[in-house]
Amino acid sequence: VQLQASGGGLVEVGGSLRLSCAASGNILNVVEMGWYRQTPGKDRELVASITDDGLINYGESVKGRFSIARTDVKNAVALEMNGLRPEDTAVYYCNADLVSWAGHVITRSKDFWGQGTLVTVSS
Repeated sequence: VQLQASGGGLVEVGGSLRLSCAASGNILNVVEMGWYRQTPGKDRELVASITDDGLINYGESVKGRFSIARTDVKNAVALEMNGLRPEDTAVYYCNADLVSWAGHVITRSKDFWGQGTLVTVSS
């Protein structure tokens, strides 16, 4: 099982970026999937998440600017980031609460992480 993240990059203030994350492997269900971000010396903070029944949660600093949604690709989400600010510069990590299987064993991984993708907002 892995989470594949894509879409980071360099953008100017006020610009937009789209991040995507897809879970692959022997997955029975993705209970929740979302994005966190981290800057040097700080803890990871929630950006946005969405549950399998559509409940969405946003970090306070991105409300009204970012939007998360499930995509047509199974077990994948996209994060649309608009009105980007320099303080949005961070490494963004995909995170999932998922249920997977291997042989006869079913495993719930509540805190599964993908690799980070760097978002840089230049002023």
